[in-house]
Order: sequence, then structure tokens, then C-alpha cells
Amino acid sequence: MTAPADRSRRWNRLLELLSEAGRLSVEETAARLGASPATIRRDFTALADQGLATRTHGGVVATAVAYDLPARYRGTADEAKQRVAEHAAALIDPAEVVALNGGTTTTAVARALAARPDLPTSADHELTIVTNALNIAAELVLRPHLRTICLGGLARRESYELHGPLAALALSELRLDTVILGVGAISAEGGAQCRHLDEAGINAEMVRRAQRVIAVATADKLGRTALARICPIDSIHILVTDRDADPSALVPVRDAGVDVHLV
Repeated sequence: MTAPADRSRRWNRLLELLSEAGRLSVEETAARLGASPATIRRDFTALADQGLATRTHGGVVATAVAYDLPARYRGTADEAKQRVAEHAAALIDPAEVVALNGGTTTTAVARALAARPDLPTSADHELTIVTNALNIAAELVLRPHLRTICLGGLARRESYELHGPLAALALSELRLDTVILGVGAISAEGGAQCRHLDEAGINAEMVRRAQRVIAVATADKLGRTALARICPIDSIHILVTDRDADPSALVPVRDAGVDVHLV
């Protein structure tokens, strides 16, 4: 049986190939990904069932969303980022209300979440995703086993994130179980940080309204600084980072009470 992590990586690669070519055949894709034609046929059918592709005789054709995603979000995440994303996605209970801010790491988490085979299909118990990232909402809204809530607000073209008073107002009406928090920098002294003040405000509101905060950051984000603080380090419950993280940077983070997961 194919492991969920393997399937998640393969689906991400399939979506990347679709965005580039627009059309894929079973035989060509099986050869490129090193998978059996039967596996690729099942993948194509699953992607079509979720509205991410249109099934054709012997292959698939991309839906509009595959073309519309901004270039920085189309590709497969690098290995370390993918490990972080898959681990964070596995920490989520399938019936939670989960918030995700924008960024390439949280986008990878969203895709790993959507690929989980244990998600409930009942409308009464479905996983609910709340996001201020237009690209995440555009991908997940097509998944029939997810409920997607996209916050309103002013869109930042560089990051596809929504911010401003409308986004804050929408958040004030929501209850969040967990926020998956992408960061530009993180340290014990500076807490979680990002580059833009307006995005920091919405991210901070997500943190305030969540019962649990899971920060996701590859090793290069540790010990760095950025312009705007999202929250202090003691507001974070779990930090998921990759095994290349500097141990000396992790000591004060752990001392602050953060549960560090190295993957």
C-alpha cells in the first residue's frame, strides 16, 4: 500500500506537471514519476474527483486553477519543506477548524492535509480550513471533503495574502482549533516574525483566536529576524522544523516551553 506521504509528494508533482503541460498521459506520467500505470490511473481519477483535473481517455487535462496559481506556489516543495509540511499535516485532527496563513510552507501543509486518506466525508464532521491566502483557498475549495473559508480583505499581490480590517472582522467571528503558522523568522528572543506589518496583524489575530499554534519553518528561518513580530515565542505550542536546524538555536526555544519536532 502506498504511504500517504508518498502519495502527497506524487500528487504535488502531478499538479506541477499539469500546470506546465496542461495535459498528461498515463504512460508518460508513469515513466516520469517512476510509478506503475495503475497507480497513475488511480491518481488521475482521484484528482478528477476533487476537481483538480479533467479525466480524458488515457490521461488528464488541467483545470483552470492549475494555470492560475502564482508561479512560486506551483512547484513541489523542496525535501526539507515537504517533510515539515507532511509532519505538521499529520498533527491535525480530521474534524478540526484549522487556520493557515500564506506562504510556500503553509501551501505545502495545505496540500498534505488535502491528501490525507482519513479525512471525514460527512458534512457534519468535515475538516474546515480558514485561510487568508488566495492560492490556498483556490486549491482547497475544489476538494469536496474539505470546507474552505477564505477571509476577506485587501490582497497583497506579492504573497496572495488578504489583510486589513475586513480580514480581522471575519476572524473575530470564528473559533479556531489550530493555526498552522508560516513565518519569515523565528527565535526565542524575537518570537515568530514576518516581513510585512499588515500581514503580521492578521497572523497575530489567528494566533490569538486559536487553541493551539503550530509554527512551521525550515532550518534557515531559525535565529533570523524580520521586520514585524507576529507573536512571542511562548504563544507557540509546537515548532516543526527540519533536522538541519542549529541545535544551539533550538535550546532557548525549548526552554521557552515550545515542543520542537525535528523531521
